[in-house]
Amino acid sequence: MVGSLVHWDTSWRTVFPNNSSSVVSSRTRPWPKFMNWARIDGCHAAASFKEKQPENKGIDVRNMAEAGGDHDLFGLMKQRFLTFKNHTYMKELEHFQALSKAQYPKFMVIACADSRVCPSNILGFQPGEAFMIRNIANLVPLMKNGPSECNAALEFAVTTLEVENILVIGHSSCAGIENLMKIQEDVESRSFIHKWVTNGNVAKLRTKAATAHLSFSQQCRFCEKESINQSLLNMLSYPWIEDKVRRGLLSLHGGYYNFSSCTFEKWTLDFNGCTVNEENSSYVIKEEEFWS
Repeated sequence: MVGSLVHWDTSWRTVFPNNSSSVVSSRTRPWPKFMNWARIDGCHAAASFKEKQPENKGIDVRNMAEAGGDHDLFGLMKQRFLTFKNHTYMKELEHFQALSKAQYPKFMVIACADSRVCPSNILGFQPGEAFMIRNIANLVPLMKNGPSECNAALEFAVTTLEVENILVIGHSSCAGIENLMKIQEDVESRSFIHKWVTNGNVAKLRTKAATAHLSFSQQCRFCEKESINQSLLNMLSYPWIEDKVRRGLLSLHGGYYNFSSCTFEKWTLDFNGCTVNEENSSYVIKEEEFWS
């Protein structure tokens, strides 16, 4: 069943058949020869540097919202940097020296630019683990819509870094999706925001058709998730993505972070159940998980 709807706790969600099969790439990247130096000499360098770096104890890492003027803000930023350097970088010097030579991330993450939704914070991505881009409403435009910083990042991640997973992360109370839902079709706008969020028009139309009887806030919540799936489908319009997904070398995933309840939903696009064409596109998802 594709895209059927059930009522769940005053909101709507899309339910799809549970398919336990997954596409997992078995590729492993060898340790590059040039990184042998980091393995051999890293410990000596770490010992040397640690002797020169004093412990940065008693640092105030309070929230920036509590800081005063620009001086306090950058003073706090400096303290945070020194905390990172002395308590993370120096303790994992071999790892960071290896990263200075090359990166081999398993993930590309496309997330919203919202300051409350930091993938590294909520999902624990460490340096070198995820190639990221963030934009308004975590949207991926169709290939036919032309160049953008989003598809440039996609091309680099897929063709150069050869990531094995792309994760699109949406979130609750997304102002970009709310903006999209408020746009009047017959009104032309010169706003950069309006022009960008219209990349989610298909998700908006599907939302309006499925949730016309619901409140505006419930419609926005539905569209926050629907737009993620539309972005996953849009990625299949790029031949170099579609080819790798079809051959099982790349998997496309969706994620939804509710920061009011601190829960996370994760799912995977079922490529074999998807239909992508100009007139009508449909999708099936699998491997749904709810983290709370």
